[in-house]
Amino acid sequence: MDNHSKPLGSGADPRHIPEGNRQSNVERFSGYENTYDQYRPEAPEQVINILTGYLQQKPSLVVDLGCGTGLSSFVWKDEAERIIGIEPNDDMRGKAEEKLQEQDNTEHISFAAGYSNQIGLEASSVDIITCSQSFHWMEPASTLKEAARILRPEGIFAVYDCDWPPNLHWPIEQSYHELIEFSEIIIDRHIEEGRKAHKWNKNEHLKHIRESGLFRFAKEIVFHHMEPCTAERYVGLAISQGGVQTLLRLGIQELNPAIDAFRKQVEEYFHGETREVMFSYRMRLGIK
Repeated sequence: MDNHSKPLGSGADPRHIPEGNRQSNVERFSGYENTYDQYRPEAPEQVINILTGYLQQKPSLVVDLGCGTGLSSFVWKDEAERIIGIEPNDDMRGKAEEKLQEQDNTEHISFAAGYSNQIGLEASSVDIITCSQSFHWMEPASTLKEAARILRPEGIFAVYDCDWPPNLHWPIEQSYHELIEFSEIIIDRHIEEGRKAHKWNKNEHLKHIRESGLFRFAKEIVFHHMEPCTAERYVGLAISQGGVQTLLRLGIQELNPAIDAFRKQVEEYFHGETREVMFSYRMRLGIK
């Protein structure tokens, strides 16, 4: 496969994803690929260490489902023989492909259009499947069934999410949560139910993996990663959240005063300095 997107699936099975919400899940990420890529964290090295440790070898093929702009795909560049990032949103995948062209020695990396429950790869052909900040946008039962189909025996399905916001200072973290909650309240006022994106509960990821009956072993792993962070980036993380971006894209300005107040609070705390900030992660994995 070359470095250009090739559809691996014709679309999600409408029996598994609410018809009115399916396209909204994809469109939620349209138009802010640059903001997302600038402020969101790359997958930390612990992901590589944990998964290759369980696999006990260098993976021949890693599939990154819901790969977005490739933040969770490129980390495998020197750690896997082949990497395929699958992303249904054209803008997000386009950013990943743009970055791909800017790097050397990426012949073994490709990005493709597709859905998590219709990947289209051969059965028992994949060593590791990852979902970074993305499994909650996928219908779990059909996704897990497809993942189990393409994983080789003892292959790994791994879902990992960052806890928002990163650890900093409780009043700022509280303001972060309030900003995101307010964005969703405004969305409820302006977007009818059938056009809203549909999210599954992250706290049920491990339950879905275990109850699928498709994996011989499942567990949750908690870890953290320290990263340098400025006030601009911390505010950018909040602005990169899908609900905030939805309002900005629609030109709805009701959230703007809250964004301005949050920015002022964060800037006063950082005082123009760069600080080491803890990003906390939760990984749920299943071994076939």
